[in-house]
Amino acid sequence: MKKNALISVSDKTGLSPFVRELVEKFDYRIYSTGGTARLLREEGIEVTDVSEMTGFPEIMEGRVKTLHPKVHGGLLCRRDKQDHLDQAEKQGIDMIDLVVVNLYPFEETVAKPGVSEEDAIENIDIGGPSMLRSAAKNFASVTVVCEAGDYDEVLQSFRENDEKASLALRRRLARKVYRRTSEYDRAITEYLEKTESDEPDLGSISGFPEIFRTEAPLEQKLRYGENPHQQAALYGSFSEAFRQLQGKALSFNNIIDISAAAFLIGEFEKPTVGILKHTNPCGVASELDLCDAWEKAFATDRQAPFGGIIVCNQSVTGELAERIAKIFCEVIIAPDFSKEALDIFSKKKNLRLIVAQSGLRSSSLQDIRSVAGGLLVQDRDQKRVQPGACKVVTDRHPTEEEWAAMMFGWKVVKHVKSNAIVYAGAEHTIGIGAGQMSRVDSSRIAVWKAGEAGLSLKGSAIASDAFFPFADGLAAAADAGATAAIQPGGSVRDEEVIAEANKRGMAMVFTGVRHFRH
Repeated sequence: MKKNALISVSDKTGLSPFVRELVEKFDYRIYSTGGTARLLREEGIEVTDVSEMTGFPEIMEGRVKTLHPKVHGGLLCRRDKQDHLDQAEKQGIDMIDLVVVNLYPFEETVAKPGVSEEDAIENIDIGGPSMLRSAAKNFASVTVVCEAGDYDEVLQSFRENDEKASLALRRRLARKVYRRTSEYDRAITEYLEKTESDEPDLGSISGFPEIFRTEAPLEQKLRYGENPHQQAALYGSFSEAFRQLQGKALSFNNIIDISAAAFLIGEFEKPTVGILKHTNPCGVASELDLCDAWEKAFATDRQAPFGGIIVCNQSVTGELAERIAKIFCEVIIAPDFSKEALDIFSKKKNLRLIVAQSGLRSSSLQDIRSVAGGLLVQDRDQKRVQPGACKVVTDRHPTEEEWAAMMFGWKVVKHVKSNAIVYAGAEHTIGIGAGQMSRVDSSRIAVWKAGEAGLSLKGSAIASDAFFPFADGLAAAADAGATAAIQPGGSVRDEEVIAEANKRGMAMVFTGVRHFRH
């Protein structure tokens, strides 16, 4: 007895050989519509129009062709219920055993520059999702295929399971259908929200939709989360941005650190090395030569890099690899590694080497955090400040060297947990204080760290991610040797802080920009 397949696809990749085997080896009758039917006939495959099944013509420019009881009855009829089968026979409904449908290319259409609303609307598929969902609901009896990449697996299952797909495969294909139709509906919703945004009471607000939707495929199950008693998994397309060359599998904490390192190093154009621990920079330096940058970054803190993350914005050479290899670190990230570098690092089997495949910038990512009862979504902090945008608020203006130190420190402090203090020289960090409840405490830690490393803060610039609420923080910086300060300003005690800077002969500038990082 012939089995029936209903086939209607926009993406015709691999379709003809798939259907030919259905007909010639598994004795399927093929029902189809429009361009799909035309293609199959050109390939010499016998096809019956759906309109012959339904006894009803395609109407309204093809908008209505498969929305018919004879189609959906053949899909939804339960083969294990006699009353369903009796009703189908009474109404002349044939069973449909296989559905192969992929949807109108709505996402591709609306991604085209200047697409009209009419073109977008006409590429909203109605019959396709309806058939897919009906078939998927009845996966106990019906095989449903929504992606060309599944053709081979379906045929192989037919060969191995007496000319029908296994139940496990049918269930998995049904799950894929509901995921695909959900994505499709979301794309349509987001398009309509964007086109409504010019109307005052509709659509998104400043780029944020009324309903926030996110969906990402499982990329990797992780051994555990931040701690061994926590389960964890990675979703999305992390591997499209970062490719691992060697070492143990990435951990939850590694992945977070790698992202933080990429965002940090993206601030710099010159050859730069950054060293991070628990997402906080503990040493950053720029130099004409990457080896010199490493030495200055490492000099900031020779203890914290143990077990840390190293990131470079240029290829790692053999010479640099020899220097880095002297310490234990978890991960090294770079655009590339020379053969000599790979040979050196190969001796450290557990060391993870990561190639940043798409560069080390991230210009469009949003920052998403889970909170009790919901999600917080914000634009990623990518605000940059140039000297010309800063306001000098002290009697003394910064020297050229102080400007260089302030701007370097300002780039780094944005990536340090609040309260954040960075002491910097020209294009290198000297002391970093992170994550304290008091800004003065962060400054004290930075001073202590510099002392531990044997570095002098004399002539340095201090960068603060937020304003100094009291003059004591600036006074502590002056006592440590800083001669210049860069901060957002905006405190009710700004005048007291400015007066303290003038009293100490310091140069200070306000950026008008805050860089909290919680």
